[in-house]
Amino acid sequence: MPTRTAAPRPEYPRPQFVREDWLNLNGTWQFAFDPGDSGLERGLLTGGLDREITVPFPPESVLSGIGETDFLEAVWYRRTLTLPAEWAGRRVLLHFGAVDYDATVWVNGTEVARHRGGFTPFTADLHEVAGPGEEITVTVRARDPKSGPQARGKQALRYANHDCNYTRVTGIWQTVWAEPVPHVRLHRPRITPDLAGSAFHLELPLSGNAPGHRVRARLSDADGEVATAEARADLDLAPRLYLPVPRDRHRVWSPQDPHLYDLRLELLDGDGQVVDSVGSYAGLRSVAIRDKAVLLNGEPVFQRLVLDQGWYPDGLMTAPTDAALVRDIELAQAAGFNGARLHQKVFEERFLYHADRLGYLVWGEFGDWGCEVGGSSGDNQQPDASYTGQWLEAVERDYSHPSVIGWCPLNETYQRLHDRTTQLDAVTRAMFLATKALDTTRPVLDTSGYAHRVAETDIYDAHTYEQDPAAFGAQVAGLDRDDPYVNTAPDGRPWSLPYRGQPYFISEFGGIWWHPETAAQARGDDREESWGYGDRPRDEEEFHARFAGLTGVLLADPGMFGYCYTQLTDVFQEQNGVYRFDRSDKLDVSRIRAAQLRPAAIERREG
Repeated sequence: MPTRTAAPRPEYPRPQFVREDWLNLNGTWQFAFDPGDSGLERGLLTGGLDREITVPFPPESVLSGIGETDFLEAVWYRRTLTLPAEWAGRRVLLHFGAVDYDATVWVNGTEVARHRGGFTPFTADLHEVAGPGEEITVTVRARDPKSGPQARGKQALRYANHDCNYTRVTGIWQTVWAEPVPHVRLHRPRITPDLAGSAFHLELPLSGNAPGHRVRARLSDADGEVATAEARADLDLAPRLYLPVPRDRHRVWSPQDPHLYDLRLELLDGDGQVVDSVGSYAGLRSVAIRDKAVLLNGEPVFQRLVLDQGWYPDGLMTAPTDAALVRDIELAQAAGFNGARLHQKVFEERFLYHADRLGYLVWGEFGDWGCEVGGSSGDNQQPDASYTGQWLEAVERDYSHPSVIGWCPLNETYQRLHDRTTQLDAVTRAMFLATKALDTTRPVLDTSGYAHRVAETDIYDAHTYEQDPAAFGAQVAGLDRDDPYVNTAPDGRPWSLPYRGQPYFISEFGGIWWHPETAAQARGDDREESWGYGDRPRDEEEFHARFAGLTGVLLADPGMFGYCYTQLTDVFQEQNGVYRFDRSDKLDVSRIRAAQLRPAAIERREG
C-alpha cells in the first residue's frame, strides 16, 4: 500500500480502494476562528487567516497546536500547493475524510463542494478549476452551530465536559488528500461475500461508460491467482462480476482466522490497455439469524462486545497515529472482547481495515445524538432528513468490510409511544428501510436501547446499568419466555413497540465506576471530577467480582446472542473503562479476559 511520510497521519486513508498515486495534504494550514460566522462578508475567502493549525487534528485538540475548547461557530482553513505535473492527462479529486459539520470548499476562489455531516467523507472534482502542474489555493469553511438538530455524537452541548459527553470537535478531523484519476474511472465497489456459493459478487460502479471498455477483477491469495472475471463496461453503469473460489482455495474469514483475499480491479479500454486500476481485498464470511441466534459462518459466535467511543486525550476524535487504532483493537482482544460497538461516531476507515486484518467484529453505528429539541415527551426528538443521508454515506463507505457484522443507525432515542406518528418515528423507519435496501446481507437494529419504533427490526436490545449481579439477573430474565427486559420511560410507560422474538442482547451494561486513585472515596460523590454508573467498588477485588457476576448472567442465558460492556477506556471524567484514557492498565486484564471467555450458553446450545 502506498504511503507518504512528510505529514501527520501519513498512511493511505482509504485502504479498501487504493490507487498508487496520491498526495497527502495533512500538515500546516492557515487557520482562523470566525465566531460570528461573518467571515465570508469580512473577506476571509481571499484575505489572510491569522493562525496556523496542524491538519487533520481539530482545533479543540492539543495536537492541532491550538487547543481552543470553547464553542466554535465557524472556522476557516487555507492551503496553497502545486498539483504534481506528472499527473498530466488526468483530472484531480480533492478528498476530505471528515469535516464537522457544514463544510464549503473553494479552490482558487471557486466553490467546488458543499457537505453536511461531521462523520462521512466527501470529494471535490477539480476538473473545471485546476489541473496537474497548477498551483491551487484550497479554502475551507466549517460551520458548527450549537443549536438545532445536528448529528453530534458525544460532543458536549455545555461549555465543559460532563457526564458521558466530551470535548467538542470542529472542522477538519480526518485526512485531506488529492489523487489523479482518469476521466472515465472506477468508483468504490460493493464486494459481497457468498459463503454458501464459495464466491464473491462484485458491483463496479463507473463514472461513465465508453465504447469498448471492459472491467476485470482478479482475486488472489498467498499462492497466487484464485479467480478472474471480465464484463463489458459500455452497457451498464455498474457492471457485475462473479468470482468463484475453488474449494481448495476456500478459506473463511473469522475472528480465529481473519483471512483476506487480495483483489485487483481494472478498467480496460477497447485495446485492452488498463485505464484505471485499484487495489482492494475481501473476506469470505456470512452473517445469518436462526431463532434467537446470530450466526457467523453458520455457527453461533457469542458477541463479547465492548463499547468504544473512539476518543483520544490529545487528538479527541482523531487518533494521534495509525498505531493507536491498532492498539485499541489489540487492547480489547487482550481483555477477551471479540468485537465492539463503534459508539456515537463513524470511525475512520483505517480502523475498519485493522478490524478486518485482526478478526475484530464491529457494529457500524452513527453519531446520532443531537436531535433532542425539548418540548413534550411525545415529540422531544426530531432528527431531520440529513440524518438519513449522512447515515447512508457511512453504510456505502463501509459496505465491503468483512468485520462489519451489523448496522445500527440510532442509539438511545427515547420518546413515549402514542397514537400519532412523530418525526422520530418517520426518520427511524426511513433509516432502517434505507439500510435494508442498501445492504441485504447484514442484520439491522433500528435503535440501540430505549425506543424501538420499527416492528420488523432484525435485532432487539436493551440498556441497563444495574450494578448488583443478582438484581441484574432478575431484571434480564424472561428471554426464554419471549418476555425480555425492555427499556421504558421513568413513569413505566412504553417507549418501544413490543418484542417479537428477534435475536436479543443487552447492548449496554456494566459501566463500573472505577478509578483506583480515588478508591478511598468510593462512597463519595465527586462526579464532576469522576463519573460512572452506580456506586464505585471499594477495591479492585470488588470490581472483578461485579464484572464476573454481570457478564456471567448474560453468558449463562441460552437466549442471549451477545452483550456490549461499557466501556473500553476512560474518557475524560467518565472513568468506567477497562483501561485508562491514555490506554494504560488500571485493572488485572487477565481476570477480565478469564471472566469473559467462559463458554456461552447459546454457543453450547446451538453448537
